[in-house]
Amino acid sequence: MKLLVTGGAGFIGSAVVRKAITRGHEIVNVDCLTYAGCIENVASVQSHPSYVFEKVDIRDAAALGAVFDHHHPDAVLHLAAESHVDRSIDGPETFLTTNVMGTFNVLQAARHQGCRVVHVSTDEVFGSLGPTGAFTETTAYDPRSPYSASKAASDHLARAWHTTYDLPVIVTNCSNNYGPYQFPEKLIPTVILNALAGQPIPVYGAGANVRDWLFVEDHADALLCVLDTGEIGQSYAIGGEAEVANIDLVRMLCGLLDEAKPGSVPYADLITFVEDRPGHDQRYAIDPSHIRDTLGWRPTMTLAEGLRQTVAWYLENQDWWDAVLSRDGVGRRLGRG
Repeated sequence: MKLLVTGGAGFIGSAVVRKAITRGHEIVNVDCLTYAGCIENVASVQSHPSYVFEKVDIRDAAALGAVFDHHHPDAVLHLAAESHVDRSIDGPETFLTTNVMGTFNVLQAARHQGCRVVHVSTDEVFGSLGPTGAFTETTAYDPRSPYSASKAASDHLARAWHTTYDLPVIVTNCSNNYGPYQFPEKLIPTVILNALAGQPIPVYGAGANVRDWLFVEDHADALLCVLDTGEIGQSYAIGGEAEVANIDLVRMLCGLLDEAKPGSVPYADLITFVEDRPGHDQRYAIDPSHIRDTLGWRPTMTLAEGLRQTVAWYLENQDWWDAVLSRDGVGRRLGRG
């Protein structure tokens, strides 16, 4: 199958590209290489005869349409998005133009081609949970940040294009991803790289916010499963079944670093509690029983092993993260409101 992957040089998109190539798919990778895009993420497949890269911004409808017209994809995995909540607080306009209008352009191009679309979204569209319960495919939308509001709008567009134009669309909503190649503005790479540099490890508020963590390779596998066997018009909630409070996650990472690269003092001594993010959602958790029961998918990576592999990858790939540390906003506190 020929797949057009938007955002295929990003963290999750590149994992999808690498895995799809190994499964025999042809890939058209569409990415405009924003600050978070790294073409090095797909270096392992860039010379593969089934791989093509197109540097195109999904906000450019004409250029995007030309890519569709040239390659005639069978399906689209739409992952291109601005995704950092803190950046959305400081500059929401880019999130609207990319996540909403960019998605509109993708849907229109797919409609013109008549190809299937897997629209990849987040559990943040559902808002914040209390101490119990979990998000499902039927949870009402309640976005709390400019980022989650823009993704909620894009989800609604995708479903509307299915209902109104009979475009074959599937929507997925995932929990927090982690793993190799994650850009160092997100929590886990920030902890690892700050610790290695001997710098304070920032933890928002009291660190009590809870997230459900999904290893990125598991997520890529789930998306290809949905592409292959998912029901058109359905939604699938994809979770890692690995809930943990932020402070406990940070301490787990510090412990792994103590084992792998001991410093003069325990890395946990660097933990620094900082002013919380405005409107910080308290808890996310996904009930993945629908995708498990209907498609037979469930995560294979435990949090402990996934974090161990992630720490090892960052220790072994300093050339990759050295090259991105100077990019806009990295290492600077964002999202103060």
